[in-house]
Amino acid sequence: MRLLLVIKKENVDLERPVNKLNNFLVLQKKIQIVLTLLMLGSFSQIKAQERVPFDQGKKYILAKVSVVGKISFNEQTVVTFSGLQKGQEITVPGEEISSAIKKLGKLGLFDEIAFYVNKVENDSIYLDLDIIELPKLNEVKIVGVKKSKTEALIKDNNLTKNKIVNENLITTTKNYIENKYKKDGFYNTKVTITTTPDTIAGNQVNMLVRIDKGDKVKISSIDFTGNKQLTGSQLRAAMKDTKQKNFIRVFKASKFIPEKYKTDLEKVIATYKEKGYRDARIIYDSVKYNKQKNMLAIKINVEEGNKYYFGNIKFLGNTVYSDRLLQSYLGIKKGETYNGVLLEKRIADKSKPDAEDITNLYQNNGYLFSNINAVEVKTVNDTIDFEIRVTEGPIAYFNKITVVGNDKTNDHVIYRELRTKPGEKYSKEQLVRTIREIGQLGFFDPEAIDPKFKNVDAGAGTVDIEYNVVEKGSSQVELQGGYGGGGFIGTLGLSFNNFSARKLFDKEAYKPLPMGDGQKVALRLQGSTYFQTYSLSFSEPWFGGKKPVQFSSSISYSKQFLNNYITRTVDRSKSFNIFTVQVGLAKRLTVPDDYFVLSQSVSYQHYDLNNYNTGLFTFGNGASRNLAYTIGISRSNKGVNPIFPTYGSEFSISAKVTPPYSLFNGIDYADLGNQEKYKLRATADATTGDANGQMIKKGDYLDANGNKVSTYQEAAADASKVDQQKYNWLEYYKVKFKGDWYTKVYGKLVLRTLTEFGFLGAYNQDRGVIPFERFYLGGDGMANYSMDGRETIQLRGYPNNSLTPVNTNGDAIGATIYNKFSMELRYPITLKASASIYALTFLEAGSSYPTFKDYNPFDLSRSAGAGLRVFMPAFGLLGIDFGYGFDALPGQSKPNGWETHFIIGQQF
Repeated sequence: MRLLLVIKKENVDLERPVNKLNNFLVLQKKIQIVLTLLMLGSFSQIKAQERVPFDQGKKYILAKVSVVGKISFNEQTVVTFSGLQKGQEITVPGEEISSAIKKLGKLGLFDEIAFYVNKVENDSIYLDLDIIELPKLNEVKIVGVKKSKTEALIKDNNLTKNKIVNENLITTTKNYIENKYKKDGFYNTKVTITTTPDTIAGNQVNMLVRIDKGDKVKISSIDFTGNKQLTGSQLRAAMKDTKQKNFIRVFKASKFIPEKYKTDLEKVIATYKEKGYRDARIIYDSVKYNKQKNMLAIKINVEEGNKYYFGNIKFLGNTVYSDRLLQSYLGIKKGETYNGVLLEKRIADKSKPDAEDITNLYQNNGYLFSNINAVEVKTVNDTIDFEIRVTEGPIAYFNKITVVGNDKTNDHVIYRELRTKPGEKYSKEQLVRTIREIGQLGFFDPEAIDPKFKNVDAGAGTVDIEYNVVEKGSSQVELQGGYGGGGFIGTLGLSFNNFSARKLFDKEAYKPLPMGDGQKVALRLQGSTYFQTYSLSFSEPWFGGKKPVQFSSSISYSKQFLNNYITRTVDRSKSFNIFTVQVGLAKRLTVPDDYFVLSQSVSYQHYDLNNYNTGLFTFGNGASRNLAYTIGISRSNKGVNPIFPTYGSEFSISAKVTPPYSLFNGIDYADLGNQEKYKLRATADATTGDANGQMIKKGDYLDANGNKVSTYQEAAADASKVDQQKYNWLEYYKVKFKGDWYTKVYGKLVLRTLTEFGFLGAYNQDRGVIPFERFYLGGDGMANYSMDGRETIQLRGYPNNSLTPVNTNGDAIGATIYNKFSMELRYPITLKASASIYALTFLEAGSSYPTFKDYNPFDLSRSAGAGLRVFMPAFGLLGIDFGYGFDALPGQSKPNGWETHFIIGQQF
């Protein structure tokens, strides 16, 4: 028998935290026991005829180490990891073998490590290294939670096939799952993990993870003692993430998370400091668990101390800015109640990177190395004097500016948006603005933009900035089919938002299309039994490549067929065809600031009506032409995520105008207006005569000149000729205003407020307002297939277009004026690059009117509701809203009630 030096790991209690160091200590302890036995000669009891004789403590020359046992590793690799080398002088037993066992044990790959003395020849010794590998993972099964959660748990713990299964893996997996559910309020979560050998797969095991979440532990009460100046309700409100049970609360559950609880205790003290109680402190706090009720009770004892006031405030060390200017930024006067939180924010507001504080005043003007501290220098009774000590330091300059992480987007597309240029003075404001500009491109995950400071050299006064970006999919595909308007509607949309026109003839660039230059190309096809639309658009954000001047162009064609809204039958012999072409330029301005954009565009539309008689148009045959110039000015500083802005605002005002044809075309529109009263049927109550002496009576058909004709068709055709002349070239002006604000209310909760106004007018009142370009209010606000210049305005809680003026036949004819007001509370569920999801609640009100004289801004239709938005780069924005209309639809007496709206491709 060969002498066996066996080192075998002990079984470890899975209920006790074990890591690689624990495993190693167990192994080391076992090594020490075996080596001690060797030194005492305990192995001398082996039968003499089976003994491989060697002298304990004698030095030998290692002749060979042979690896035996079933292993998947290369034999020489294992020997190399052990540290033993052929020809090495070793002592048996001795430090060399002990060290080899320790090194192999640290790898965490083996279950048993055993050395055998194979033979001894003179001074040479041959050893066998017998190893049993740890098993590998075959499959994992998790029970106790929903199936949809298991994949995430497996991924988070990296429980992949063929992963080595050791005590460390089992323990860390167990601890991770328990801590995860404890953070969600399941404080009594228990996890047990068992492994069983796989009889087919060889040295592999199957893992079973049993999760018992138990009931969610909630906080029954949070009680304060010692508080006299502030109520318990005020102090509980200061605890933002630790709340007692309350069925009214929606956004915050009453779960207990120790780390957040400690932070909330600090917020309690901060609340006292905001009220002047500088010396306030928490004497003790207790958290008691009631196992029977599965509830926690928290008690907090505070000592408030005295109330303090600001005394004299002096500035020291400031040479760049005067005391007066710094005092205006500080905004705190002698005699005001002491507010330590406000003082800290006025010096450096860590919650707002672009805050108007003293630190940013310096850092926005090159003083990167400046330091501002408020120091209490004197306290008399209840008054505290302060010194604001300023260390200005040298002016810093941007040195090297780099961007990493853009694999698809070309460098120049990003670098042209950077506000931080090499050689320019350091500016924190420009750094924050650059992050916004990169995020607004839409090619990168805005939540992952990270500017890293490199090589900050105070002596040289330089700093390098490295912008780290993570690209996301910028192209979108819309392929859908659905039932709407009484028929099946199919849509194919392709949007490439990072297109490269200059690579069109580069074969290698087609993956599947040339990308990387920040241009946008969109193709959309939509059709059903009663309409077809085709559109193609292209835009270049830096036309000419040197200045931020956006060039845009589009071309579209729409063909609509007259259909019966009751029977849903379609007459393809009656059609309305629209051809549209548009080009525009938008230039970023420098005054009043560079958030302003001036946009201009020219558009031409050709309307061709072929026997298309509806309530909207006053003629059914002929053509109209619409040549219009649009000018608008907008200002947008919302950021940083275009899908979920958290701050800033966006304002825009635009005017769309046509040439005043009535000034020079020689047509008397007053006379045309007089002719219109004779359309179709006479309206006289009794028999009368017309200008030609004819006798007409009620019900007779008349032409445009008042002459009696025999049929309705003759009268309609003649009247249509008048309207054809009236709308040959459309004449109008259209003014719109929109204001949009985003404000952080608390934490991630964002308030969006919106107001809109639109007005369509006529130069010549005898000619009147055109039937095109009108506003249609109500519903989801999705632009439909009609391309006659109409604008669909969202007002959830009501059917589409239901709040729009109608004619005597009940057909929607569009409004010439509208206003709308909206408020939304938004909360992000996830803002990852793969999918951004947020929930919202809303209040809305609005109305539309046929003429300006009917306008009443206080006569509004109101609604409220909730919704969900999901943005995926490949498909754009998707959403659903549930809105309740509080007011009745025109002609009805009861509130409209609930409406469901689906949102596709638009953001509200």
